[in-house]
Amino acid sequence: MLFAPKPIGNLVLAPETLEQDRKKCQKIGPCGIGKEAIYLNSFFIDRTYYVTYTDVRRCFKRVAMSKGGFSGKGIFGTLPYLVVELSNGQERQCNFKAEEDVDRFLETLSSEHPDIPTHSKQAEQRLKEAKAREEAGYVKNLSAEAKAAIEDLEHAKKYLEDRPGIAKGLNLTARNKRIRDGIRSSNLTLALVIFLASIAATVFGAVEVSLGNAAWALYFILFGVAGIFFSLSSGILPTPRNNRKTAEADWEDARQKAADYIAEYPDFPVPPQYAHPVVLERMIRLIRQGRAGNASEALSVLKDDLRAMDHTKKVSQEEHDEIVEIKPLFLVMDYQ
Repeated sequence: MLFAPKPIGNLVLAPETLEQDRKKCQKIGPCGIGKEAIYLNSFFIDRTYYVTYTDVRRCFKRVAMSKGGFSGKGIFGTLPYLVVELSNGQERQCNFKAEEDVDRFLETLSSEHPDIPTHSKQAEQRLKEAKAREEAGYVKNLSAEAKAAIEDLEHAKKYLEDRPGIAKGLNLTARNKRIRDGIRSSNLTLALVIFLASIAATVFGAVEVSLGNAAWALYFILFGVAGIFFSLSSGILPTPRNNRKTAEADWEDARQKAADYIAEYPDFPVPPQYAHPVVLERMIRLIRQGRAGNASEALSVLKDDLRAMDHTKKVSQEEHDEIVEIKPLFLVMDYQ
């Protein structure tokens, strides 16, 4: 291997083993998950370091805010990191462009190596405390109907977890449909005007440059190209793959796949558009809290809870993640 990854743990792989493992590793963002080790990036180079699984104590996500984020001033955004804690207590922090890639990395790692914790010690403690508070609110003596409903929901949830692509497909297509449906016609018109004007400015500048008027015509080209990139990167203008009709078709396709899958399960407790493990988990909680007596009531209460959730409500990070995952499914169906 011309540029072999460097080890950052105690165990060093044989060159031939390292070469094959890195070549076949699952690439997620700038990092990778192999059979023998995980591969980590430097600031500029992807998968340039590796650490074997025996040297990994835990692996978790860290999200930071860029400068100005907490002051409300300046340009800022979230900065996602993958943090790997080694057996010697040291940490290796890897920067990612997309937080979704960090989540996908941890999901894959957890499924293939469930013995490696995927939360920080502080997060684990918060989760334990939140779980204890949640369980403290459970009804002690549930009815036979409620117990049977919980058992049915748990079996249905396990059935969905065996095919994670169903839930992911529903979530992704629902979110995309929401984005396309939420674009106002006035914004679309404005973006189109900017795009066409930018093309005209670029063409005009190019013609003037060819006629020898480069001194000022270059500004038309500069601003024209900038306007074109701005219009395209905004995501407002429809493309052959990203438009309202395609988004609708993708959502219907994802819903049909969910319907086909749950059709093999007798009396599935929710409609196919809500066939998501988080939906069933929250329904189970509602029954345990005594807010619903069966699956039908739990789904109705869940809809009411999601309707009431907006930017004014303060929730934990875990609940926020759950709501972000499933609320688009209900919004695109208008809670039907």
